[in-house]
Amino acid sequence: MTERKSRSLSAKLLLAILLSLLGGVAVYLGVFGLGRLFVDRYYMSPQSVAMRHADIYTEFWSYVSYYQLSGRDGEAVSRFSEGREFLTLSVYSPSELGLSQGASSLSRSVPASNQNGSGDRLYPMRFSDGIFYLSISDNSRQREDTLNRILAMILGILVMISMLLWYTRRLTRRIIRLSQEASGIGAGDLEAPITVTGGDEIAALAENIDRMRASIIEQIGSEKLAWEANSELITAMSHDIRTPMTSLLGYLGLLNHADASVSDEEKDHYLRAAYGKAMDLKILTDELFKYFLVFGHSETELKLEEFDAQLLLMQLLGEAEFDLGDAGFRVLNSNLLPEGLFVRADAGMLKRVLDNLVSNVKKYADREQPVVLLAEATHEEITVSVSNAIKIGGSGIESTKIGLRTCEKIMSLLKGRFESGIEDGRFTASLSLPLYPS
Repeated sequence: MTERKSRSLSAKLLLAILLSLLGGVAVYLGVFGLGRLFVDRYYMSPQSVAMRHADIYTEFWSYVSYYQLSGRDGEAVSRFSEGREFLTLSVYSPSELGLSQGASSLSRSVPASNQNGSGDRLYPMRFSDGIFYLSISDNSRQREDTLNRILAMILGILVMISMLLWYTRRLTRRIIRLSQEASGIGAGDLEAPITVTGGDEIAALAENIDRMRASIIEQIGSEKLAWEANSELITAMSHDIRTPMTSLLGYLGLLNHADASVSDEEKDHYLRAAYGKAMDLKILTDELFKYFLVFGHSETELKLEEFDAQLLLMQLLGEAEFDLGDAGFRVLNSNLLPEGLFVRADAGMLKRVLDNLVSNVKKYADREQPVVLLAEATHEEITVSVSNAIKIGGSGIESTKIGLRTCEKIMSLLKGRFESGIEDGRFTASLSLPLYPS
């Protein structure tokens, strides 16, 4: 992907150079063609050529009359042509024009080729020694073509440079915009989106920065939720620990300050009450340690193995049934899983989930009502449900919800789901694991 986009940016740059070159060449050819058309149509039209010849004839006639030149004075004719790069003048006597072969020029003129055929017309002119005939060759077409070519070349180069500048400016604007948006993220404005345009490396960089921005927002949100959850946990735990701790200190204080009037029976009562509160503190601290132990695990620490779902849950639910039965509960254990279903799980972690649910049942379930353990296959996963009636005076859930949060975290690590709730006086918790094709 990165290599493809790298080629894309190089290809765009190469394409911009080629297009600018083609644009410059097209402008050059267009301007040069229009210039030649203008020269052919206007500058080299018969009227324009005749007017220039008339001006040259008039100027040369004034020159001849002023200096009283002879028709055979070739050097004087050459002096007139000096400085006129595209002009050639030739002077012929009547006798030379009458010769059929070998006619020679009577004057030394500036050598130039008569490319436009304008020298075939002879203009009579009176010199000091008689009538001679003047041939005018105006080759200024070369000058016009040269100027036209230079102008077309300049315009073509300007167009090529302008196209390259436009592309580089457009590229620079994207980089500057991305830099400004990234600076905004660095300043803490995470809500401002990153503009992604094109399909080259700059667009890939913008996408990566935008994903990084979204990841930072998600991470901050997760940390905020974790902070709030931990704050709620600490608040609830401090209340739950403070209550038995206060009672424990109260009973111990009574024992410490007991006098002779306090009977042994009352002291035994205080001791039993203090012991009960101490056990409550132990249960709370044990649950708290379990919570932080589970939340300190990472996915790489899981020992995932492939298990036959029916056999695995038969063992785990059997242990849960025995534990609840030993505590005086009546258990309905239904394993409805067919053979041949497999799951990937950490058996120890899965047992911890069921242990938490069994502990929850022991503390808050009505012993007069049966506890239902159900395992069944639904769609592409297996689901285990634990349901019990809530005893009178109990909430059905832990005040701190440490056990339930631990179950939810463990099932999340196992790529499964955990749900719990109360309906019609019954508490139900269910855990699900995706099936694994063996």
